[in-house]
Amino acid sequence: MKQASCRLSVCTSGRGLVEITGDISGWILEQSMENGLLTVFCQHTSASLVIQENADPSVLLDLNDFFERVVDDDPSLYRHRAEGADDMPAHIRSALTQSQLSIPVTSGRMVLGTWQGIYIFEHRTRSHERTLALHLVGA
Repeated sequence: MKQASCRLSVCTSGRGLVEITGDISGWILEQSMENGLLTVFCQHTSASLVIQENADPSVLLDLNDFFERVVDDDPSLYRHRAEGADDMPAHIRSALTQSQLSIPVTSGRMVLGTWQGIYIFEHRTRSHERTLALHLVGA
């Protein structure tokens, strides 16, 4: 049994989804592990991770629109405003999604469906550098 870990930095350009499937796939290939389990962990409380369709960009636009409707940005609705008016809505959006993913690896590749990609979901309105912890256990 082998283990590998690293930190992956992702620059976002504000609220929205950034696909990171290729970056993670490349790192897995470098580890020379045929089979195992990958954990991807987002080290932030105002961004999250999702596995979502990566074939039709309108899916991502619809997800953004949905979260705009579900989580109001109106700062008068929230007590927590210390880091800006968009911070508490970002925390709520993050709570509705995921901070970590577990993905099987077979034959040196993530076992994702045909149309699935891994995304960091930025919930703040301005750009940020986000850090993800990757951990692979396998053989």
